[in-house]
Amino acid sequence: MSVIALAGNQNSGKTTLYNLLTGSNQHVGNFPGVTIEKKEGQIKRHKEISIVDLPGIYSLSPYTLEEVVTRDFLLKEKPDLILNIVDATNIERNLYLTLQ
Repeated sequence: MSVIALAGNQNSGKTTLYNLLTGSNQHVGNFPGVTIEKKEGQIKRHKEISIVDLPGIYSLSPYTLEEVVTRDFLLKEKPDLILNIVDATNIERNLYLTLQ
């Protein structure tokens, strides 16, 4: 099974995309900290592809427990693809993670 990880800053739209791709109804909020653990599901029409919604992270040097969960998943689980979800309204802060 292929694994796609949704990574990015808090409140950037990761869970919204996860819900769209998987048909899930995970809670979405317009504030940081809504996703505090990773969630996994399959793409609606492609059950052989797993999508992992990760807690928000600003860099690969984590400060919070949620950021540790995300960093460890990205570095230890080695997903087949990492989609870095970027909020264009704060591009400089969001691209810091991208450049790492």
